[in-house]
Amino acid sequence: MSDKDYTRRQFLDASLKAAGAAAFVPQFALGAGPAEKDKPATAASPASRKAARDDSAAEKLGWRLSMCSYTLRAMTFIEAVDATAALGLKYLDIHPSMTLSKDSKAKTSHALTDELRQQMKKKLQDAGLRAGSYGVVGVPAKEEDARKVLAFAKEMGVSAINCEAKPDQLAALDKLAEEFGVNIALHNHPKPATYWDADTILKAVEGRSKRIGACADTGHWKRSGVEPVECLKKLKGRVISLHFKDVIEAGKGWQDVPWGTGKGDVKGLLAELKNQGFQGVFGIEYEHGRGQELLDDVAKCIRFFDQTAADLK
Repeated sequence: MSDKDYTRRQFLDASLKAAGAAAFVPQFALGAGPAEKDKPATAASPASRKAARDDSAAEKLGWRLSMCSYTLRAMTFIEAVDATAALGLKYLDIHPSMTLSKDSKAKTSHALTDELRQQMKKKLQDAGLRAGSYGVVGVPAKEEDARKVLAFAKEMGVSAINCEAKPDQLAALDKLAEEFGVNIALHNHPKPATYWDADTILKAVEGRSKRIGACADTGHWKRSGVEPVECLKKLKGRVISLHFKDVIEAGKGWQDVPWGTGKGDVKGLLAELKNQGFQGVFGIEYEHGRGQELLDDVAKCIRFFDQTAADLK
């Protein structure tokens, strides 16, 4: 992560928390009347108001749509599970900086005690969810510490660890990935981060097994001045997971918008992934908005994804 990107994320986190953002469920997106849209919702209600969703076409393609915990960073993990289930999703990515619950300030990382890990797994199971990916997380260079990251990922049932491990770590991580049965996906933060473009990832994974590949952040490619579809084409056969986004230019930067309404050529991305036979996790990472507005935008992304998958059959 670059210093610039870290500062931007710190600002976003602080802004959300300062606003006192609590857990919401997507009332308007789930069919509530317009008068209900602005009413605050609680995390206690999603089980009875789960969104109707047809993801059969996506599942036939092997596509698993997952909520990035970072999108719901104003919530605790417990609240995020409820909000994710309410949206009709089946997967939730785990982020190491998310607070577990209002009763526990522990973070949902590989440093958790066994007791708290069991709480996480039970909460996911009770909500009908599975863990998607883990990260973006730092993977220590020391093998015994790296093993703790992979062991946690395996225990939680994730398919991939999204990280920015250094190129000189990859030989050792390749062996560990095979041992634990968990993939390592190199994430691209914006330029000048290590893996900001597809070429740097390709160079890093050269000679490695298929367990080492890319966590393709399509929005960050736009922020870095490269075209996401062209990057995916270069990475054919090496895409393990995605942080999927659509963005528009806003001021001096780029802003997340509902999928299909921006300049990210999301339909082109999905068509290319289908052509490549990609099977894996699409993480919904949405960094704009908060509260009900945020969840309504995420619901629009889900509808677009499901419909486009059906159109691509």
